[in-house]
Amino acid sequence: MFIVSITYTAPLEAIDAALPEHVAFLDRHYAAGVFIASGRKVPRTGGVILAATSGKDALSAILAEDPFSRKDLATYRIEEFIPSKSSPEIQRFFDSGN
Repeated sequence: MFIVSITYTAPLEAIDAALPEHVAFLDRHYAAGVFIASGRKVPRTGGVILAATSGKDALSAILAEDPFSRKDLATYRIEEFIPSKSSPEIQRFFDSGN
């Protein structure tokens, strides 16, 4: 399991212009079962993605596809963690072996 911390490096106007492409990117990876949750930071300096992948390299390759990354609008910090407790609703992500 991974926590991705996204930090914007461009003005919000540039972020907003790329937002529709970013949302489409998120939707693809939700549909693929990789992304579990995502959203904006408060204050709006970036975002967070909770992801379940086979490894950090696979996740890095996915994040390289993000329009925020391709357009140099943000940086990414990836932290791996091993869940030891969860709600039943998300336990399936841990049981899948991702």
